[in-house]
Amino acid sequence: MEITEILKPDSVFANLKAGSKKQALQELAQYAARITGAQERAIFDVLLERERLGTTGVGNGIAIPHGKLAQLEKLQGMFVRLEVPVDFESIDDQPVDLIFLLLAPEEAGADHLKALARVSRLLRDKSMCEKLRGTEEADALYALLSETAQTNAA
Repeated sequence: MEITEILKPDSVFANLKAGSKKQALQELAQYAARITGAQERAIFDVLLERERLGTTGVGNGIAIPHGKLAQLEKLQGMFVRLEVPVDFESIDDQPVDLIFLLLAPEEAGADHLKALARVSRLLRDKSMCEKLRGTEEADALYALLSETAQTNAA
């Protein structure tokens, strides 16, 4: 699975303002509702429910919140670079500034896990994260994220 299968240029945002984890999730839900057509409240509730199971702050300033929604027909991703890092209760206690949201249809078992693994592999690359943190424009962020797919395919 390639990142470009789940992430589109209009689902990448730079310099999002959020003062807390909850506010970041609310902002993500608001943007995701526009992109997916799902209800903002349903998205927010799914994300909060997942966070109650354990943080999606995976360390190194990265969070990968995710959930399943009955309204969705396909996997959809969203990438956000926060203007200022926020406490995300991450496993390494470091604040988060790079967030990759992944939403999946209820029945997307293996595909959901493959997408999570792909996103995790991408964001484990320290040089990729440095480039993402040094980028101010959403289109440049998308180019960096999608460039990896093309590089790996070659």
